[in-house]
Amino acid sequence: MPVPRPLRERCREFLGIDGEIRYIFPAMTYGGGAGFVFVVTGDQVAVISTGSLSRSTPKSIWGSYPRGTRIGPVETGVGASFEFAGAVFEVDDEYVPVVNAADAEVFARDSLPRDPLPDL
Repeated sequence: MPVPRPLRERCREFLGIDGEIRYIFPAMTYGGGAGFVFVVTGDQVAVISTGSLSRSTPKSIWGSYPRGTRIGPVETGVGASFEFAGAVFEVDDEYVPVVNAADAEVFARDSLPRDPLPDL
């Protein structure tokens, strides 16, 4: 399920970016609690805290990392979780492919499907 457009735009404004958002997905601290939104652009992985009461209103920038920073791997089982920058996050199962695609774009480009219309 894609992230709603209003959340995408709030994150864009909050970060002050004009460029393309390549990937965006919500997460929360392992075991519940604070919410976060991971925003991946061409040059950074920004992690925005939304606090514990809201999942759609950016509150602060938790961290900003170079685009070459690996987000996953995502561990699945009881729930989908991953460790990033020393913290453990949970993500809904529907966003696991987003995390995997963000990592594959940098670390395994050959595994991505070829563009069927490269001249467009």
